[in-house]
Amino acid sequence: MRKILIYTIMAALIWSCNRNGDASDAFGNFEADPVIVASEVTGKVLGLNIAQGQTIKENQVAAVIDTTQAILKKKQLEAQVNAVKARRSSVSSQIAVFEEQIKNLKTNEGRIVKMLADGAATQKQLDDITGQISVVEKQIESTRTQFTGINSEIEVLKSQLLAVDDQLTRCNIINPVHGTVLETYIEEGEITVAGKALYKIADTDELILKVYVSGAQLPSIKTGQAVSVIIDRDKTENQVTNGVVAWISPEAEFTPKIIQTKEERVKLVYAVKVKVKNDGRLKIGMPGEVKF
Repeated sequence: MRKILIYTIMAALIWSCNRNGDASDAFGNFEADPVIVASEVTGKVLGLNIAQGQTIKENQVAAVIDTTQAILKKKQLEAQVNAVKARRSSVSSQIAVFEEQIKNLKTNEGRIVKMLADGAATQKQLDDITGQISVVEKQIESTRTQFTGINSEIEVLKSQLLAVDDQLTRCNIINPVHGTVLETYIEEGEITVAGKALYKIADTDELILKVYVSGAQLPSIKTGQAVSVIIDRDKTENQVTNGVVAWISPEAEFTPKIIQTKEERVKLVYAVKVKVKNDGRLKIGMPGEVKF
């Protein structure tokens, strides 16, 4: 009887040692780095090409905002540009008329100079035509100054056109990352405003297991370190996959109540993020364990 009791105690000790040896070093839950996509313009949502749980690609058009007002504004600006260009053409025509006048006046000036040499004209006639040439030249200079204002006006309008084109581009909501739509915050036909969240998306091909470790464990952990990640297979069995330590918190924090640690007496812990490739078995919020 005594031998049986000794064997029983020894078996219990061996089982306990093996169990402690298989214990995980840290516990936590899987999460993702979500991206909240917001509208950059105000208007009615004409098309919503996403749904919760749907996987969409990067650069895919997720939604379309009404572009009517932006298009009308663009047409108005284009009409203004054409009107200002017409004014510039009118100024050019005025200058051409003045230049033709100078050409005729200089021809007459040459004749008067010859006639004056022959005594057939007076100095006053030469002075008069020289004065006329001077007046027309000043008119040309004055008219040319209008180009500066006209060109500046055109540049302002072109800048406004670029702004409208940018607004039109922003009416197409382009999905920024490949991933799964976690939540949608608007329906087709609703009015959105600039800055309002439309949906939340995250790349679920790679999830993050966020765990907490004690200060005693910290020296044996480093970024880039390969670790074993344990998840539940069923009620009694586990399954193991691989992960990589991606981030270690530089600051300690108090032990969260819901987090188990290797040493319960440790009051301060450090957050650690482990990246894990997801083959479809992992879900956001699922519990996991890590062995360093």
